[in-house]
Amino acid sequence: MPGDAGHALAVGRADTNRQQADSMVVETKQGVSLTRSSIWADARFRSILIQIVVFALVVAGFAYIAHNLSVNLQKRGIASGFGFLNTTSGFDIVMTLIPYSATSTYGRAFLVGLLNTLLVSGLSIVLCTILGFIIGIMRLSNNWLLSKLAEAYIEIIRNIPLLLQILFWYFITINVLPGVRRSWSLGDVIFLNQRGVYIPSPTVQPSFWFIPAALVLGIVATIAIARWAKRRQELTGEQFPMLWTGLGLIIGLPALATVITGFPVVWDIPKLKGFNFRGGLVMLPEFSALLVALTLYHANYLAEIVRAGIQSVGKGQKEAAAAIGLTPGRVMNLVVIPQALRVIIPPQTSIYLNVVKNSSLAVAIGYPDLVSVFTGTTLNQTGQAVECIVITMLVYLTISLLISLSMNWYNKRTALVER
Repeated sequence: MPGDAGHALAVGRADTNRQQADSMVVETKQGVSLTRSSIWADARFRSILIQIVVFALVVAGFAYIAHNLSVNLQKRGIASGFGFLNTTSGFDIVMTLIPYSATSTYGRAFLVGLLNTLLVSGLSIVLCTILGFIIGIMRLSNNWLLSKLAEAYIEIIRNIPLLLQILFWYFITINVLPGVRRSWSLGDVIFLNQRGVYIPSPTVQPSFWFIPAALVLGIVATIAIARWAKRRQELTGEQFPMLWTGLGLIIGLPALATVITGFPVVWDIPKLKGFNFRGGLVMLPEFSALLVALTLYHANYLAEIVRAGIQSVGKGQKEAAAAIGLTPGRVMNLVVIPQALRVIIPPQTSIYLNVVKNSSLAVAIGYPDLVSVFTGTTLNQTGQAVECIVITMLVYLTISLLISLSMNWYNKRTALVER
């Protein structure tokens, strides 16, 4: 009997252990099931997974297209690759910002076209920003004449295609201006004729670099003082003459460095020799026409953006600022413009992007920009159509992305911070 009891006890313990093990297995399966369901229920996980799958499909699609293109080019005996960038170009470029000749490589020609594009685009962005703000404020002026002039400018410019405006300014330049021997001169230093604008070119001495160093120091000091002045105004309400202080630092320090270093710049003044001017720098008619057309065309859209941004600021803001004794100029600078920028900046980014992309219309008048030099002359000589077009597209994409990133950063700096 005692043996039977022990046997029964052992059997009971075994059954209990088996039931516990079975229950643990069931719980484990349920836990795994719950874990899997919770993962799929996570919206963030699903979103990331979908994005990875889509990205993989896009990469696979581009890889297939590239492989198919390579195979087709090989079948037709068309050379591919980027080795042509190291071969001699054999053609001249009328306007270069870096040394270049017909013995330079296609890669060098690419850099020349890129720099010419950046030059005209950068200057157009700066000038259209200044002109756009001026026209936008004139549009809201209480002066009837200023307001109507601004309105007429906007209505005329925005209703004429940009290409026609480029052609208009180009033919005006070469048909209205005098010939080389009858050039218009400004103090026998600057000359204007059908071939362009001739201006003195600077030749810097070794001590010249103290001047840009002083300029950088003035900008840094102005930023530091502006931040201090802003904190001081928030604490005490007193304003600091930041405008004159900034101008004094940014202009005064380089001027002082110029005097101390003994004006370390030698100017090469253009001289008429034979049938053309020698020396100095020349701005081609193509460059001038393109710069004027891009500036005027995009400034009118920016003016409307500025007008809309200023009108978005509530009337009560202006009245409250005037009630505490601020002058109209102070109201505009301290109250209206800072708030209007939050509305202006996003569409302003699109204007800047359009300036860069529309600069490619320079090919219509022969300005040697990236499209004209690389996807024009270089493509025709080498036959590397795919490579030239892909490189040009990537360059414009990169420039546009950099502008967008810069403007988005600036937009975040000016955005309202909710508390």
